[in-house]
Amino acid sequence: MASAKPDGVAAQDFAWEPWCQQHLAAVEAALDRWVCLADAPGLRQPAQLIDAMRYAVLDGGKRLRPLLVLAAFEATGGADAGRTAALRAACAVELIHAYSLVHDDLPCMDNDVLRRGKPTVHVQFGEAGALLAGDALQALAFEFLTPQDGSVAPATQARLCGLLARAAGSAGMAGGQAIDLAAVGQALNEDALRDMHQRKTGALLAGSVLMGAHCGAPSETALAALSDYGRAIGLAFQVVDDILDVTADSATLGKTAGKDADQDKPTYVSLMGLERSRAYAQELLNQATLALERSTLDDTRALRALALRVVHRVN
Repeated sequence: MASAKPDGVAAQDFAWEPWCQQHLAAVEAALDRWVCLADAPGLRQPAQLIDAMRYAVLDGGKRLRPLLVLAAFEATGGADAGRTAALRAACAVELIHAYSLVHDDLPCMDNDVLRRGKPTVHVQFGEAGALLAGDALQALAFEFLTPQDGSVAPATQARLCGLLARAAGSAGMAGGQAIDLAAVGQALNEDALRDMHQRKTGALLAGSVLMGAHCGAPSETALAALSDYGRAIGLAFQVVDDILDVTADSATLGKTAGKDADQDKPTYVSLMGLERSRAYAQELLNQATLALERSTLDDTRALRALALRVVHRVN
């Protein structure tokens, strides 16, 4: 995840790069192994569909959501018994995120042609191919969470599926996208804009934190604090996204810059202005940090480092 150099205690006493590279490698290897449905021997898969799914998921993206899952798992005392569930949850949230991008980029929604520095899925595979790839990725996410080999306890499977479904559904990401489409050309107030983005972007980020925590052994105090942390960084991510849409170029972003203004979408920058938006992102970072302090967890350094990178990123 490209970022400006973060400040604060988290950057001083935490070896971010080794931690990040180790966890990214585990996620990439699992996605590469599982997104070809290798655990379904003898079942012939449509090659073009698999190609589109892999194109949408592999070789790009910040992997912020998987890293949040794994950081929350470790912060809540993650033991070896929960590590398989945490890795599956990390991959599942990335599949949901990837499917949402595939569908968001379609001509019937945002009609974008660039994503993660390469042509969008519908440009590469056609609109029908992109639609089916998104559908299949969404289904595969829940398949990841429900292995039949006994590696994840049934109660944990059910809890993770529930958290992911709520984060992705009408009360979460899909609902936020619906509000976003309906709001084009309208002037939303701050409360309405916050509600839209807490659903569209924030719900899956916050859900990632809670899914990771539930793979560990969290107390009720920790869960409440991590929920607050997730909501704060979920909203901060969108505020920074709005800022970067007007301050960065397409090559840096890996997607089309200036798209929100061109489509007359309400954003934090259009509502607050650039400097107030930057100040609000910092305020949300402070809220996330305070939530971690309330959590009573022994080691939240990875979560702190991720929060810093959400706010100080450059793409």
